[in-house]
Amino acid sequence: MLDTLITSKTRIKLLLKFFLNSNSNAYLRSLESEFGESSNAIRLELNRFEKAGLLKSNFKGNKKIYQANDKHPLFNDIHNILLKHIGLDHIINKVINKLGDVKSVFILGDFAKGNDSEIIDLLFVGENLNKLYLLELIEKAEKIIKRKIRYLVYNKNELISFLKSNTNTEALLLWKEN
Repeated sequence: MLDTLITSKTRIKLLLKFFLNSNSNAYLRSLESEFGESSNAIRLELNRFEKAGLLKSNFKGNKKIYQANDKHPLFNDIHNILLKHIGLDHIINKVINKLGDVKSVFILGDFAKGNDSEIIDLLFVGENLNKLYLLELIEKAEKIIKRKIRYLVYNKNELISFLKSNTNTEALLLWKEN
């Protein structure tokens, strides 16, 4: 759907990179190797986003580092469109209400780093979750969003242990109990 509205594949990759996870940052050459595209195409899009105020930049040595401008009035709207594009909004809304005592939901892996992927890695934190119901919903969601979903279910103690032993793992909070 998003590729119908935005015809530039580079632009879509940049939106996913910077607006799915606002902490994600990168410089031109790293994006070139990550996307496998020419630096000119990427530079043009970065300049457009920066001129529009959607990206901010700063220099670290001789590298210009880009990051999403989370103060931009459209930031939340773009972020929500991207969540809808990858289908996470459907998964979370349906799962949270009927799954049990869910405390939080995280996205891990490529999407947490701001990279598009055919696989979505989710981490559910809670007690006494209905895992059979979760599996049923995951299977339905995979058909709707046409992506594979891997998931983990941990309680709070297991989450702490997981984060301690996986210090390089990026975890993006998607939902938290109020």
